[in-house]
Amino acid sequence: MKKLLLTYLILFGSLIALAQNSGYTLIKAARVFDGVTMHNDWVVLIQQDTIVAAGPMSFKLPAGTKIIELPNSTLLPGLIEGHSHLFLHAYNETSWDDQVLKESRAERTARAINHAKATLMAGFTTVRDLGTEGAAYDDAGLKQSIEKNIVPGPRMIIATRAIVATGTYGPKSTSADNNYPQGAAEVGNEEEMRKEVRLQISKGADLIKIYADYRWGRDGEASPAFTVEELKAAVEVANSGHRPVVVHASTIEGMRRAIAAGVSTIEHGDNGDLATFQLMKEKGVALCPTLAAGDAIEQYKDWKKGTEAEPSRLVAKRKSFQQALQSGVTICMGGDVGVYPHGDNAREMEMMVEYGMSPINVLRSATSINAGRFGYGDKIGSIAKGLKADLIAVEGDPSTSIKAIRMIQLVIKNGITYKTPLVEGK
Repeated sequence: MKKLLLTYLILFGSLIALAQNSGYTLIKAARVFDGVTMHNDWVVLIQQDTIVAAGPMSFKLPAGTKIIELPNSTLLPGLIEGHSHLFLHAYNETSWDDQVLKESRAERTARAINHAKATLMAGFTTVRDLGTEGAAYDDAGLKQSIEKNIVPGPRMIIATRAIVATGTYGPKSTSADNNYPQGAAEVGNEEEMRKEVRLQISKGADLIKIYADYRWGRDGEASPAFTVEELKAAVEVANSGHRPVVVHASTIEGMRRAIAAGVSTIEHGDNGDLATFQLMKEKGVALCPTLAAGDAIEQYKDWKKGTEAEPSRLVAKRKSFQQALQSGVTICMGGDVGVYPHGDNAREMEMMVEYGMSPINVLRSATSINAGRFGYGDKIGSIAKGLKADLIAVEGDPSTSIKAIRMIQLVIKNGITYKTPLVEGK
């Protein structure tokens, strides 16, 4: 009898301990943005790495649930950076050429680890990283290291080396006798394109990034670099492996060829016009405008923002972005961060508002729209039952003042808390 009682007590104690360590956490904030709509009466319950309930408090809490109360804050899905280069750092620190030619890959990886942590702590729990710019396939290794919890960082969607037309990219020498290491993989025809796409997928690419145009015109102007057939070859192979193709394009002709080839997103689109954006909408191609990169580069050239007139490049960019808004094309949030410091990702969101987009639509772009466009909408980007517990909380309401997105209080990625809230209840 004593032995049976002892066994019962041990079992009962184990059940109590299991309930107390059930992994349930309830988050109660003043507002919850679910990826589309702002709610004032929601709570969110997570268990380990999964959202198990979201909505009004109409359910019974499991025993042992931890409660986090954030009475002056907004809870959101983890933000998604749509255009990042973790293996680059700000160009006013070191030029792009010198990063590619003079920094060792060990140094660049060490920097990328720091960049990944800064990105995560800024509330961006996922990044679409669009090319290592000379650091080979090291993004695949960094992605694996983050997934194994060796180093902290965002979930990574990677492009590995990216693809350029032979002779169009950089670094370039003033002497035809010198052949410098390149910032991306070079291809010269359809067959080489198909082979390179397959190679990059074999090395871990989640998507294929192509430079549809670049500054290789007779006078150094941006010009289309690939034919429609060459771009279609990449799309055909990549889509066979369930990978999208995204393209760098700043010219109307480069954009037109990319649209005809069936790409998923166009990055930059600096010189796009209303007709081109309308065509993108018709064909289901999204725009990732990267406003902050051009803004940063002009400031590196000594433009005094706020006190001097905008350079013509930025005036044109503002106009094209407003035409994109007018067209109704899907707009992703991605700033080409790496041109400017990692961790300052919110800069793009602020500029999208400055250029005419409403704060609530910017929040949608940075969460549910990015997730859906990138093929991860069934996992992240929204607050809904069954999705990954990628959550952030910010002080204030970013749907009325986008600058509140910088006031990070809580960061949870895949159920792991990386930044704790200011107020915590039991």
